[in-house]
Amino acid sequence: MDLGLTGKRALVLAASSGLGRASALELAREGAHVALCSRELARAQEAADAIAAETGATVHAFEADVADAASLEAVFAAAMQALGGLDVLVNNAGGPPPGNFQDLDESTWDRAYTLTLQSVVRSVRLALPHLKQAGGGSILTLASSSVLQPIPNLLLSNVFRPAVRALSKHLAEELAPDGIRVNVLSPGRVLTPRIEQLDAANAEKSGRTVLQVRDATVAQIPLGRLGEPAEFGRVAAFLSSPAASYVTGEHLLVDGGLIRGL
Repeated sequence: MDLGLTGKRALVLAASSGLGRASALELAREGAHVALCSRELARAQEAADAIAAETGATVHAFEADVADAASLEAVFAAAMQALGGLDVLVNNAGGPPPGNFQDLDESTWDRAYTLTLQSVVRSVRLALPHLKQAGGGSILTLASSSVLQPIPNLLLSNVFRPAVRALSKHLAEELAPDGIRVNVLSPGRVLTPRIEQLDAANAEKSGRTVLQVRDATVAQIPLGRLGEPAEFGRVAAFLSSPAASYVTGEHLLVDGGLIRGL
């Protein structure tokens, strides 16, 4: 199936590893010109070089901290110059730290808000003039299954990820007249460095081994395994593409059936 991404210009934030990188890879594989960023330029460049080598696509690397307003402005300016415009924005950010209410001080709440929610607000604001100039496009935000079901020991994600979904639902209606689609894509348990970090934190908190934590998680997944980043990336590429031209305001899970709510 041709997704219609050939020649499209995509910016993927926080894409040096994990789900951001998987999304950038699949966009490039489908023929998009891709710009990606990371807090460390060397990591962004490694990811860009690897994706370009695997796909033959044009991939640009930039340094940016999505939680910093000035850094976001700089990366958008540089990426737009490199790409010549924008058709696809993929919002992504590292997850906020684990913890329950009594573990988290006010400064941690402030940082989590800036990283998880405000980074999306700022990125959409920066992207809009370019998407409108292109005659429309796609905004996809990578979130978490905590949008629908709270995850133990992840209070900050449980609070701010649903807010991202609410923002996207509003934007889908507001931006539809401009031909801009807005969707949210959430993983369940996809094997990334973030999952390894969370499993280690849960193991320490519960007095179990990481393997015991992992086995308990897998036992709850109907497909009986963790997901692979590529499985998530392919769905991200589809939702970002003209092949999904009538899909907006939606939240989709790539979770192997983990979340059972209707």
